[in-house]
Amino acid sequence: MSLPPLPGPLAQAFAIGLKPLDPSQWIDVDDELAAYLAEKGRLFAKRRAEVFAAEYGTGVAQQEVLQRLVAHLAQHSASHVREDNAVRIVPTGEVVALDGDRPALETAARLVQEDFVLMRRSADGWRLVAAALCFPSAWRLSDKFGRPMHEVHAPVPGFGAGTRPAELINRMFDNLQTGAAMLRWNWSLFGDRVLFHPEPSHAVPRFGAEGEKAVVRLERQTITKLDTGDVLFTIRIYLEPIDSLARQPEGREIAAAIRAQLAAMPVEQAEYKGLLAERETVMRRLEGMLG
Repeated sequence: MSLPPLPGPLAQAFAIGLKPLDPSQWIDVDDELAAYLAEKGRLFAKRRAEVFAAEYGTGVAQQEVLQRLVAHLAQHSASHVREDNAVRIVPTGEVVALDGDRPALETAARLVQEDFVLMRRSADGWRLVAAALCFPSAWRLSDKFGRPMHEVHAPVPGFGAGTRPAELINRMFDNLQTGAAMLRWNWSLFGDRVLFHPEPSHAVPRFGAEGEKAVVRLERQTITKLDTGDVLFTIRIYLEPIDSLARQPEGREIAAAIRAQLAAMPVEQAEYKGLLAERETVMRRLEGMLG
């Protein structure tokens, strides 16, 4: 796997960091598509209650997501071919019916590597009302489902109820124009390349004695206001062993950015990301790589 090209420097951790997104770049399909979809199929079959949830009344919004996705793939992706009321996924040969018994959001998630999360405005703020979330980064859908954004972000240092970032997010969602797409990046470090990672990060050794087991987990998030008025998140995960960054076109820049952010990260943020115990080890590894 290779890392995606980043549109500018890697954003600071714990920053909102939204930028406008070219609609043609909404979905990212790469040569790992078949592997990602196989893992999604396994999770939907074996652990569906952990990776899918939807409130009653979200069907119209889910269908809009699926329609937008199919139209986008038809225009921008040679890996998907529309066949009557179905889509054939070229790398796997699977034909996915668009009018089957599955919820539309699940059907959408079975077509691409992205996960999908729907937010809806309520008196309490923007609530998580539906999601097909197969590849979470240290959070459980059952803990966040139905909750407003400030509660979803409550464990994140500086993003809880009443904070300036929480208020900014609500205002941005309120003011987002229908059809407009925004992009942000998030990063974390894990000790493996497992995609399904609902367990919270803990400040325990995970990265090896010299940081050699550390894996960079990049999270590409897009945000779109739907015709229904709901807000759609897509979340796309990239995994790259830390030692391979030097061989990637964007890798050295990412390595330098992560090292600088680790050095400046307050204790509570490092603890939240599960980096407190091994921050120095990873920084030394990155410094040696960068020369």
